[in-house]
Amino acid sequence: MADGESAPTFGLVAGEASGDNLGGPLIRALAERAPGSRFVGIAGPRMSEAGCDAWYPADTLAVMGLAEILRHLPRLLRLRRDLLERLVRVAPDAFVGIDSPEFNLRVARALKARGVPTVQYVSPQVWAWRQGRVRSIGQAVDLVLCVLPFEAAFYEAHAVRAVFVGHPLADRVPLASDPAPARALLGLPGAGPVVAVLPGSRRGEVARLGPPFAATLAWLAARRPELAFVAPMANPDARAGFAAALREHAPDVPVHLVDGRAQDALAASDAVLVTSGTATLETALVKRPMVVAYRVAPLTSWLLRGVGLVKTEFFSQPNLLAGRALVPEFFQEQVRPDVLGPAVLAQLERPDRASLIDAFTEIHHVLRRDASARAAEAVLDLVAARRTAR
Repeated sequence: MADGESAPTFGLVAGEASGDNLGGPLIRALAERAPGSRFVGIAGPRMSEAGCDAWYPADTLAVMGLAEILRHLPRLLRLRRDLLERLVRVAPDAFVGIDSPEFNLRVARALKARGVPTVQYVSPQVWAWRQGRVRSIGQAVDLVLCVLPFEAAFYEAHAVRAVFVGHPLADRVPLASDPAPARALLGLPGAGPVVAVLPGSRRGEVARLGPPFAATLAWLAARRPELAFVAPMANPDARAGFAAALREHAPDVPVHLVDGRAQDALAASDAVLVTSGTATLETALVKRPMVVAYRVAPLTSWLLRGVGLVKTEFFSQPNLLAGRALVPEFFQEQVRPDVLGPAVLAQLERPDRASLIDAFTEIHHVLRRDASARAAEAVLDLVAARRTAR
């Protein structure tokens, strides 16, 4: 910031663990460039550790799917009203909504109407479904910070200001991940095949994917008893939900549950069974073959498929980034052990593993842009421009 100017105040909202993981480094990058800045809003532990005053915890927004949002709507509306009242009183120099677009864009629109510069960090998948939303996004925010390279061009074509900053995960994950130290760290066998299992971080996600994932492990163990399984758990709710699924559907299968440490679990593995989302990108950055699965509420599934809202061929991030089917992905009724099990075995035995790793490495280089620094500079440029215009 220019000499003599007061340090800015930032309102931020992150709705779940992946948003918190982005928000923590962003806050640090902003604080480094604008010492004395104040950060307030909805935050998880990483953002709080970085200096954000968390008015509400990030997991209050951890809701997935259209039908699920409808069920939680009264609570979310109350939360949004209370948050807006507090932000209006604080009068931040900028508002940054991190992911969670259904919530954040409405907050941003209200603040923008009051003259607050607004930013959406992580684009909604507007290029994939409900493309008509791009106009309302442009009305709600002054800037979209894109973590995927093709998104900025989409917004430019619709006259919405956007910039590709790269993905912080690509900055954080090393270009090569050795399985031996990761296995030793997690107490896994040094030799023999290991399958990592990531059933999601949100309660609804684990409730839908935990049982078929657990049943898939039972299917695999019955056919390949030498397999070892490791499951990194994103939070206590995810651990409790998946442990219950294992007790019911794979009671005799030893599965090593670990708290957090997803990157170590991925590095220790030879193949991964993973729910769609940011975890698929992390798996690609660690360069491990994977099987991607996704389940939503029946109403959400009907809206996505029956009404023709989806405009892309793929839903997993590695396939979207590559523009081709690098890894198998399964949706809704396909998510069952007799489908997932053979797919996992095929990934363990992929004859083209080297070329898959090359494709993942190319993605890694494209996304590795010092994203948090770029995002912070873009936000501060917006603040400086608004202060100059006053």
